[in-house]
Amino acid sequence: MDDDQPARVDFDFDQYGRRVREGPCFVCAYLAGHPDYRHHALYEDDDTIAFLTRHPVQLGYCLVAPKRHVESWIDDMEEPEFLRFQGVVRRVARAVAAAVPTERMCSLSLGSRQGNAHVHWHLAALPPGVPYHQQQFHALMAENGVLPVDDAAQAALAQRIRQHL
Repeated sequence: MDDDQPARVDFDFDQYGRRVREGPCFVCAYLAGHPDYRHHALYEDDDTIAFLTRHPVQLGYCLVAPKRHVESWIDDMEEPEFLRFQGVVRRVARAVAAAVPTERMCSLSLGSRQGNAHVHWHLAALPPGVPYHQQQFHALMAENGVLPVDDAAQAALAQRIRQHL
């Protein structure tokens, strides 16, 4: 595995599950400036926001979301809006790949109406050298641990990524 990646640590799913099911929409709270939902911004325009996740499974792991509270990209976004949004997803992915060692960029939409309902795309840069049996979903699952990142390191990484946008 890439030497630039710190070893993963266990993730508290019980606490996380309570937060996402009982708390406010994390994207809307972030956009409203809620102090418990701060993130390091990567990109923002009139319609879209991108930021580093608080619990990364890979360096540069980030989320891209429409600013408007949308819960279904299939039903709630017209095709032109969705295509503009995906253009931003691609731009952010390219910036992440330019800032951290990347063998493959993973992109997927996660969340559910039960928690994290606001549509958001996950971008994760798989670093070079990850053994195949630790790639695919294994590399993206917090069940396999998260990276122990601190605020200063995330701020510096966000700055490096923004330089490529």
